[in-house]
Amino acid sequence: MGGSRVQVNKAHKTRFASKSTRNLHKVSLKDKNRIAKSDKNVAKGGRAARLHRNKMLREQKRAAVLKEKRAASGTTSPPRVILLFGLSGSVNVDSLAEDLSNVLSPQNAGRSSEVIASPEYRMRATVQKAPHGDLLSCMEMAKVADLIAFVASADSFCEDGTADYMDSFGNQCLSVFRALGLPSTAVLIRGLPVELKGRSEVKKICSSCLAGEFPEDCKFYPADTKDDLHKFLSLFKEQRLTAPHWRSQRPYLMSQKVDVVADSSNVPNSTLLLTGYLRARSLSVNQLVHVSGAGDFQLQKIEILRDACPLNLRKEADAMDADDMLNVEVIRTLVPDPLAQVPLLVENVPDPLAGEQTWPTEAEMEEADRNQKQKAVKKKVLPRGTSEYQAAWIVDSSDEEGSDSCSDVDDGMILDEGGGHFTGPGDTNDDGFEDDRASLDLEEMDGDTETASVMMEGENLTREQVEEEIRKIKEAHAEDEEFPDEVDTPFGIPARKRFAKYRGLKSFRTSSWDPKESLPADYARIFAFDNFPKTQKHVLAKASEMEQADSDDCVQAGQYVRLHIKDVPMHIAHKLYEVAKAAPLIASGLLQHESKMSVLHFSIKKHDTYDAPIKSKEELLFHVGFRQLVARPIFSTDNINSDKHKMERFLHPGHFAMASIYAPISFPSLPLIALKKIEGGGAPAVAAFGTLRSINPDRIILKKIILTGYPQRVSKRKATVRYMFHNPEDVRWFKPVEVFSKYGRRGRVREPVGTHGAMKCLFDGVLQQHDTVCMGLYKRAYPKWPEHRYPMADA
Repeated sequence: MGGSRVQVNKAHKTRFASKSTRNLHKVSLKDKNRIAKSDKNVAKGGRAARLHRNKMLREQKRAAVLKEKRAASGTTSPPRVILLFGLSGSVNVDSLAEDLSNVLSPQNAGRSSEVIASPEYRMRATVQKAPHGDLLSCMEMAKVADLIAFVASADSFCEDGTADYMDSFGNQCLSVFRALGLPSTAVLIRGLPVELKGRSEVKKICSSCLAGEFPEDCKFYPADTKDDLHKFLSLFKEQRLTAPHWRSQRPYLMSQKVDVVADSSNVPNSTLLLTGYLRARSLSVNQLVHVSGAGDFQLQKIEILRDACPLNLRKEADAMDADDMLNVEVIRTLVPDPLAQVPLLVENVPDPLAGEQTWPTEAEMEEADRNQKQKAVKKKVLPRGTSEYQAAWIVDSSDEEGSDSCSDVDDGMILDEGGGHFTGPGDTNDDGFEDDRASLDLEEMDGDTETASVMMEGENLTREQVEEEIRKIKEAHAEDEEFPDEVDTPFGIPARKRFAKYRGLKSFRTSSWDPKESLPADYARIFAFDNFPKTQKHVLAKASEMEQADSDDCVQAGQYVRLHIKDVPMHIAHKLYEVAKAAPLIASGLLQHESKMSVLHFSIKKHDTYDAPIKSKEELLFHVGFRQLVARPIFSTDNINSDKHKMERFLHPGHFAMASIYAPISFPSLPLIALKKIEGGGAPAVAAFGTLRSINPDRIILKKIILTGYPQRVSKRKATVRYMFHNPEDVRWFKPVEVFSKYGRRGRVREPVGTHGAMKCLFDGVLQQHDTVCMGLYKRAYPKWPEHRYPMADA
């Protein structure tokens, strides 16, 4: 058989064909080469390359975890800080600290506040006791703690089934610790019964009551006997400790010894000596350091000392006694390089001549001439013989007609995007306004309106009668809390002077506002970034490179060092010396630019336990990471779809707001705890908490006020409104601003009526007699510059 009768069998379908090969017959010959696999992947072995890459990533992660574990548990790692915090005042933390010290090292009993080396557990630890009732000391200890051991007393359990393991102070501190970022946690239960059955039941009840207050990985341990503590320490030794992310980005030192040396060359200042173990990252002698509560300073030198408490058994015989701590052997001294040392630059020095007017350049003059030529010249019908100069003084009839409706410039009121002009639905021109120039007569409006007003004429009222009537109207509308920005127009001062800095906006969301316009003098003292996210990425990358470089001017983490901090005022140094007796001092290294002042914005929320009002520009104590700052913030909303944000006069409970302050630059994210000083010199109370969001001096915060008036005569869409202003000049000044009512009507001011500030208004719909007419005005608000930046600097 031949020809067309030859049998054609269907091609074999391979089971492992790829999707591109399966669909190859559906495309044209031109696209077959594009869909088919490239020879490049086949030659290099794409699958083998992917497998090799995944293997290398796994090995890198495994090596990083192993390096971190060795650094945390090795002989060169800094001692682990265990903070014992009693959840109630009935818990005896002192006895537990003594028992832990005895289990760690029996020969070093009674040295709970110092470093304890335990050859049995192959671990060094520092046991600290949080003073119950001292909030500031507890916060400073929690910032550097590697493990917070919350101590609960089983004696709090009553026979009636109720239990009170945590008092109000314990609950407040726990919420503060959560806001700061909890490190590794554990709960130690004291006072359990001796018998086994009752012991397990009480522990179970205590665990069920407190489990909701702590993280899921938090373990509960009995801590009555030596065996219980031995089990706890064995698990703690093998535990991988976690720390807040913000704490691992900067080097810090928890002081074990504080000294003050007078500076003979600079009498008012002194040198502060802090001795302790360097943690988290390496520190350069050219870096700036921040001492909590005191401020930012430069280093005079860094002394690397012989370890005061080595863990190596061969060096145990050479371990120093308490008397030898005064004469510590200096292994190496690092001195800063004058050319490479970071200068202590806090504020920008403004140039007083920067804003002076200069002679225009040639390009500016050419542009002005070009704009002048492009202006449209209107042709006017002129008498014969009229010169060009005389024609410039002749006013067209069209200009006269539009003078009333387009008097924004003459009135002097600043309005953005033509907010003063309003055209109601169905109106095509302003003929209705011009035809009704002499309308709105009181008798005509009484006949047109069913709800005619019976109020007295404003022309015949005295000042006391006007104030009394305004007070009565305000009391009648006191229940309405929808407009909290209402203010009263003063009698003695014209509104155009009292509210001269305010302007109207056509739309709060879309209207333009120049962020560089009319800036205060304090803005000349701060710094700003062109691209803050890019700068932050560059600074953090630079810090990581310095960590890996291991240069000669750096001290590695885990070494026992003494920091010589220079130019510390003598009165601040003595205050720090006294504070160090209750809580350890913290010195932290600063990243690049972190000493310069700028405008910081925090996302903040009022604390549930604080009931007193928090007003804008009120002095608060901000704990931002390791820093303590005195600030006077202003609160505002956070609008996602707008570049303008409305200022809040108070921090309202229940929702987050933005707090803006003048403060030294800190790179986010950092936790925030805001404290409020109590009158009478008591301990500060926790007022709010939050986190650092951004650094942006160009963030526009607008303060809004609402001037209110009340309809005196209403005729459908027309009304005479009074008590918003008290003289006709103010009405003409604010004429371009759009008005609105509480029932949703919108309109504009037409003209003043009489001599007592009444005005004619036209709205887009029928106005109710009991409605209230409002006018919204805005001005930009700025934070208040603090009198002193740090708590220790307060005289």
